[in-house]
Amino acid sequence: MNNLKLSVIFLFGVLVLFSCDNTETKKGRFLLKGNEKLKENDPEAAIEFYSEALLVDPHYKDALYNRGLVYQQLNRLEEAISDFSSVLNANPADSLALFQRGVGYMDNGEYYKALEDSKKLLSTLPKSWKSHFLTGLILEKMKNYPEALEAFDNSLDLQPDNPEVLINKATLHYYLKEFDQSEISIDIAQKLNPSEPNIYNLRAMLAFESKDYAKAMEWIEKSIELNPKEAFYYNNRGLYQIYLGEYEKGLEDINYSLKQNPKNLYAIRNKGIYYFYKGQKELALTYFKEVFQKDPDLELVKDYIEKCNQK
Repeated sequence: MNNLKLSVIFLFGVLVLFSCDNTETKKGRFLLKGNEKLKENDPEAAIEFYSEALLVDPHYKDALYNRGLVYQQLNRLEEAISDFSSVLNANPADSLALFQRGVGYMDNGEYYKALEDSKKLLSTLPKSWKSHFLTGLILEKMKNYPEALEAFDNSLDLQPDNPEVLINKATLHYYLKEFDQSEISIDIAQKLNPSEPNIYNLRAMLAFESKDYAKAMEWIEKSIELNPKEAFYYNNRGLYQIYLGEYEKGLEDINYSLKQNPKNLYAIRNKGIYYFYKGQKELALTYFKEVFQKDPDLELVKDYIEKCNQK
């Protein structure tokens, strides 16, 4: 299985498009050109234009913020964190930059720094659902599931019909093996936003848990249909294919996912599962041991280590 890439749910939905009176200035024109490149799905070119704007004005908040978002999209987390930090150096209470830097720290594995940003955000905007949502995301990464669930509930108190929060709450119930409660939250989320691919990814995870691998494949195909660019969907599909006996197709998906994110422990584990079923137990064990050293509680790893060590 793979965890939801929770930070992706709404990170890139709102990039500021500026048309105010500074659009005739040089930096404003570069900013607008960068936004146009984003519309054309050319993030590298967008970065170049935002960087040109910042050569004109190194403190240009709009360019720093938008460039930081694109860096985040490309998983260039150190650069994203740097841009959001530059915004916060000028305005430590900037809620947009606090949220995004918190997500950046979280995705970079710097959980305590992320938590500091979430605390600042809660202090700045205690009645914002996003403040509690970020706290929940970070606590989940830290595997503090009860407090993460409480944070998501606080977020839903402020915005009850938010599908993003509901999906993440459903995911936490999944981690806690509370599958019926997970289904309840995901049903509500689907009614609110039936085109959200993470809904079907989670349904696939639940189907896998019940050993209905064919149904898991149906659901993950729906996720990929809705968002063919999300690498961890392919990793999940690869796992389901292995359990259905389609080993080479599974490996192809897992390798594709690893190419996008070589640090994905779920994909490394799944590659070990592939080699286990191909009869290469010693090679499989190297993958399982690598994952175990970094996350000994990751699902299925201990089971497969035991299977590999059986005579």
